[in-house]
Amino acid sequence: MKNLSPLDYAKMCADSVMEQYTPETLPPENHFHYHQGVFLSGVEKIYDLSKEEKYRSYIMQWVDRHVKEDGTCPTAELTSLDDIQPGILLFALFETTGYRKYKKLLDIFFDTLEKWPTNNYGGVWHKYRNPDQLWLDTMYMFGLFTAMYCSKFNKPYMFGKIATQVKLIRERMYNPETGLLYHMWDDSKRHEFVDKATGLAKVHWGRATSWYIVSLAEFTTYAPKDSELYKLSVDIGRELLATLAKYQDKETGMWYQVLDKINDNRNWLETSCTALFTYAAAKLYNNGIAGDEYKDLIMNGYKGALSKAEISGSTLSVTNVCVGTGVGVEDYYFYRPTISNDLHGAGAFIMMCTEVEKFLNNIN
Repeated sequence: MKNLSPLDYAKMCADSVMEQYTPETLPPENHFHYHQGVFLSGVEKIYDLSKEEKYRSYIMQWVDRHVKEDGTCPTAELTSLDDIQPGILLFALFETTGYRKYKKLLDIFFDTLEKWPTNNYGGVWHKYRNPDQLWLDTMYMFGLFTAMYCSKFNKPYMFGKIATQVKLIRERMYNPETGLLYHMWDDSKRHEFVDKATGLAKVHWGRATSWYIVSLAEFTTYAPKDSELYKLSVDIGRELLATLAKYQDKETGMWYQVLDKINDNRNWLETSCTALFTYAAAKLYNNGIAGDEYKDLIMNGYKGALSKAEISGSTLSVTNVCVGTGVGVEDYYFYRPTISNDLHGAGAFIMMCTEVEKFLNNIN
């Protein structure tokens, strides 16, 4: 096992999940949802590097289970960004097959996002049932699909709406004492767990922060280099990466569930955020934005996440992954259960491995 490449580990993880679930039973079954979207976006990255058809076929079978010939997707709730996120899988499928149903659903999702409600400052609601709430997670659920669509189908005006989210998060959710970002901002201040003066849920949750910096790294791929979004993504991406370097555990290379509470005995090292921070750092490096000073952060993060991968024969299981998590008080995050090889963790791990594979090719 010592001679396995990052791509080998990515394949082993993907194969383990694919052997456990057919495309039709990938959980949550009968739901077009970001859990599958995160995992399958990792699988797509394996295909991009390996060109092994089984990975593309698995993605296509899952998508075709949900997308009808008329381009509708009955298993997606169009009032939840969680159910639009897997739409990122449609771009490559449309490009390679030309099937109109994929383009029709891409258009439906984009039209939905164009009209998505915002708070008084232009901040995108996380879900229709979360009015006025901008979450760090929102950036990935809303931003990546929108950026990909704008890039592919020449809709540059919507880059501005993404840029608004990036700015609002930095302006409204930033903690100058830590340099980190809070999980959620409720402009209405109605949410039970927010500070009633600021509307902030004052916890620095690892995975939420990782989705934000992952989004910034992705935008440096899709946003035009002369756009406000690109400049913001570069500047804030560099700033946040420098901050995150301070919170990386020196012994393990990992990051904590609650990022800044490194000396709290309730806290613990969490695998999915570690993988996603490493992915973002590697992508920023590969895109020429992060410099050589982050080589150690990337490799230590990779080794840290890899240390939480349990291998038995040809099966790889990613452990110490926080289950799905909403907004709460600090104790809520500390005492979230962990799970092995759920799609959050497997997807994050695969994404990391594929980007580290490219990183190693770039530096060798």
